[in-house]
Amino acid sequence: MSKAFEILLDTLNLTPKSELIYEGPSYDPGWNRVYGGQVIAQALIAASKTAPDKECHSLHGYFMRPGDPDQAVSYHVDPVHDGRSFLTRMIHAKQGNETIFAMSASFHRKETGLDHQDSLVDIPKPEDLPNAAELLDQHSDKLPPEVVAYFLRDRSFEMRPIDINRYINPTPSKPEQGFWIRPSGKIDGSKAIQKAALAFVSDFTLLDTALIAHGKLLFDPAIMTVSLDHSIWFHRPFDINDWLFYRLTSPNAYGARALCFGQFYDQNGKLIASTAQEGLTRPVQRK
Repeated sequence: MSKAFEILLDTLNLTPKSELIYEGPSYDPGWNRVYGGQVIAQALIAASKTAPDKECHSLHGYFMRPGDPDQAVSYHVDPVHDGRSFLTRMIHAKQGNETIFAMSASFHRKETGLDHQDSLVDIPKPEDLPNAAELLDQHSDKLPPEVVAYFLRDRSFEMRPIDINRYINPTPSKPEQGFWIRPSGKIDGSKAIQKAALAFVSDFTLLDTALIAHGKLLFDPAIMTVSLDHSIWFHRPFDINDWLFYRLTSPNAYGARALCFGQFYDQNGKLIASTAQEGLTRPVQRK
């Protein structure tokens, strides 16, 4: 079991402080701030603990301050509404007296209804794509050092991109990309834990998609990238331990902000969740 995966499991384990307050550990992914996927996942777990008979179908969060990775985060849940079919929760993530993240989450009792979805175009299967070690063995001499370091990083989720060319030759192109992902170990637990783990990984590479249109990489020191908000809609049941395909697009960037969308599919082509994020993409002025 990798250290990063152990950290993920620790992240998903919250400590109750009262009926509506929970605390979760933080960690530093190497950015000197708390990873956004961590607070989304932990806020979802905290909210789910107050809605035991319904499942989360959507969440919408705003990042307000960079979290301190050396401090735990407390999650304060406000039970805004309890209806027969839907529940609504507001969650404030705090460090000390400061709110670093706020999220609303809606829960729905299971029902049947209309059923349609976007199709998944033909893509390589995960077993036909190289893992990180094989990818580096094939392309390390063509990749920038920061990209090599990125793929060498200890990971909580294994990621297999369907196209490595944007890292080898970063030129402006259509802002879309796709990855097969699965945890680096087995995640046991409730549907709430499964959804929280998906929320955790949903922040990977999402904002990075906007940079493809400009031939840039996430490691470019000339651009500051910060997540501003994040939304997820959960559509269908899934097993987080299976391979999932994350299809990403960026339809717009303007005014130092970029908008990105994502869709998660299982190996049978079922659309299981959708994501959206707007992020800061601010040019850094050189002195």
